[in-house]
Amino acid sequence: MKTILSTGLFLLLVLGVAPQSLATEDTRPNIIWIITEDMSSHFSYQGETLINTPHVDRLAHEGAEFRQAYITSPVCSPSRSGLVTGMYPSTINAHHHRSFRGTIKQVLPDSVPLIPQLFKDAGYYVSNGSSGTLNRPGKTDYNFGIPKDLYDGKDWTGRAEGQPFFAQVQLHGGKNRGVKIDHPVNPADVKLPPQYPNDPLIREDWAKYLNSVKHSDDEVGQILARLENESLLDKTVIMFITDHGISHARGKQFCYEQGIHIPFIIWAPGRVPQSVRNDYVAHIDMAATSLYFAGIPIPEGMQSNPLYGPEYRTRSFVVSGRDRCDETVDRIRSVRQGDYLYIRNYHWQRPYLQPNAYKDKKDVMIRMRELHATGKLNAAQSLIMAESRPKEELYDVVKDPHNLHNLAGDATHTDALVSLRTTLDKWVIESGDRAQKAEPTKVYDEDMNVYVTGQRKRRKPTDDYVEILTGNIALMKQWASEGK
Repeated sequence: MKTILSTGLFLLLVLGVAPQSLATEDTRPNIIWIITEDMSSHFSYQGETLINTPHVDRLAHEGAEFRQAYITSPVCSPSRSGLVTGMYPSTINAHHHRSFRGTIKQVLPDSVPLIPQLFKDAGYYVSNGSSGTLNRPGKTDYNFGIPKDLYDGKDWTGRAEGQPFFAQVQLHGGKNRGVKIDHPVNPADVKLPPQYPNDPLIREDWAKYLNSVKHSDDEVGQILARLENESLLDKTVIMFITDHGISHARGKQFCYEQGIHIPFIIWAPGRVPQSVRNDYVAHIDMAATSLYFAGIPIPEGMQSNPLYGPEYRTRSFVVSGRDRCDETVDRIRSVRQGDYLYIRNYHWQRPYLQPNAYKDKKDVMIRMRELHATGKLNAAQSLIMAESRPKEELYDVVKDPHNLHNLAGDATHTDALVSLRTTLDKWVIESGDRAQKAEPTKVYDEDMNVYVTGQRKRRKPTDDYVEILTGNIALMKQWASEGK
């Protein structure tokens, strides 16, 4: 039976009965990262009842399930940039989504090595593939340049006999809303979170999202079956994670629980004990933990924290941050500590739902705006539609898991507010948060030129996407000139 470990007992376990480290060349385990896009905590092992996810459930039940795992950025490219370096994206200037895509490029300093390169230098075969069948190269989407030969292939078939491998597997996850599965979820059975209206279109979208969760589980099953067929399963450490939360109004791109709280599992029978862990984990901790299992020294200064072994240190909090997403300029930071989630809105004068061509074209967002315009959203559902934001938000996550009741102005929570405010202030300085200075105009303009040019090539002449995009860019510049 799985055990729930107290902090003290857990520390004794990881320091006294730790998995093997510094393994010899012949016994080093394979490491696989399964990274699923746009997905929150909606697997069966987490209580979802409308779908069955036996393969991810198996990983959770036989491995270590981390219940307090948080992404450092609730959007793809900063999240992946952080994971592949073991660093907070805002520390390494990778915090703006899809940045340095123009003629101005960012090259990471030697002090920030790439995790795949460290594995490669240690003799591992390094791969990056997509889908459960690994039949095409996997997504990278980093906000800096990488060597063209960083990855040896899309899977591990090209490795030398007996050579260990480090493999990333990218699953489309919640982006796969149109996937077809056996026994799809009936939209009529969907019970939406209270921040969303009980609307047929939104229920249908949520049902399609759950179908994508089920499909992702099927893909995990394909990976497990292949490893078993190739007699590799017992030689492999599998880590399962999502790159951020569900793509929805208060999920992806925002620092609410729905955007930053993610599933995180480490499966390695014989190397890690079956357990449920409640210590705080940042998603970048996968990096140092993987190096630990492979016996590769963890670089000095890496912000990633190994979750096993003598270098393990308990995190007392996790910080997440959202910055520019495509054309839309923003800066949000959050701290998850104790029972609380603290959020600071640096552009508090702006709407939550600033104009964003990517999100505003989604049917769900169109419907939310329609319902708001006709007065059909209740108070909880209208929160995200506000034309400005509080400078600070504070939520008791235990009592208010959907983050609907802002306690920042409640005198009974002043101590918590001040403490978390101070924690964030210190973290911004100590981590070297690069968002303290605005993104250079030249970099923004270069990235927007690439974005607009690419969309113009992709879209039909009748599509107004580019027109909306260029209008949003002009508005961002106007608001910046106004100090908003």
